[in-house]
Parts: sequence; C-alpha cells; structure tokens
Amino acid sequence: MDETGDGWRYNHGMRKRLMSEQSLRPPERPGEIDIASRATLAYSSEDPAHPVEHLIDGHYGRGSTHWASARTNATERIVLEFDHPQQISCLVYEVEECWQERTQEVRVEVSSDHGRTYRQVLVQEYTFSPQGAIFQHQELRLELPAVTHLSLIIVPNKSGSGVATLTALRLFA
Repeated sequence: MDETGDGWRYNHGMRKRLMSEQSLRPPERPGEIDIASRATLAYSSEDPAHPVEHLIDGHYGRGSTHWASARTNATERIVLEFDHPQQISCLVYEVEECWQERTQEVRVEVSSDHGRTYRQVLVQEYTFSPQGAIFQHQELRLELPAVTHLSLIIVPNKSGSGVATLTALRLFA
C-alpha cells in the first residue's frame, strides 16, 4: 500500500481514499428550517446520554447521535413549539435500532392554533431486527402553510418491551 501525500492510497492497482467527516454528511438542502433558532423543543422524557437536542444537531444517517427516552415501554412525545407560524413542505426523520427486535410507531401531528388542536399527518410503523432492517429514513412531502406546533408521538414497541428513539429531524419550508 502506497500513501502519496494527497490522501489517495494505492493497493493492488486500486485507488481509494478515506472520506472526510464533512463529506459523509448529506449535502445542505435549500429551505431547511433552523429548528434550534425558531422553536422550543418540549419533550416527555430524555436519556441524559441521548438528549433531545441530538435530533437537530446536524448529524444524520447510520451511527449518528440520537434522542432516546429515559423510560422503557413508555409512549413519548416531542413537540416543536415555533416562535412564529412556519410553512412546512417537507419533514425528514430517521430512526436506528441495532440491538433489539421491535416495532416502533411514529405519529406526526400539526397544529395551526398554538397547540389547542392537532391534525394527524402521518402514522408509520418500523420493524427493526438486528439481523435485518436496523435503519429507517422517512421523507414526507407536505403542504402546511402556518404550523405553530409539530408533535411527534413515539410508541417504542407495539409488541413488547423497548425504548423510544429518533436519530434525526429536519424540516423544510
């Protein structure tokens, strides 16, 4: 193996190079809403090692930081309380489970009246298995003109024991 000094390695005639941390992240997309500066995140529980801010820390994909409940077998809720009504055209979230077989349900609800009433926009179940599916990426196209609150309800395991988790959350105008 020959290191050339330019980041390239040659091994048996094949060229390869180690990607930088920055190149592993998905490219920035226009219209992304900066959740941290536009909303308060209210939550029912968080594991101190996996706090709710990990949802919006800019790390995406497999092996990323994540939010986890501090409670086993508890349905959890995370609510984004926006400072001003937001137009939302796309919601992206990710879930990863590498260790336990379980079926997690995620429900997304929105409010345009400061949280007095909510309308459901998504119910999705994910079945995870360490020997098979361990990662889910959900991208939902929406037409929501004036959202004041966005709620995520997470049921950790519909058929047994588990801890609610989410890896990433992104919103686009």
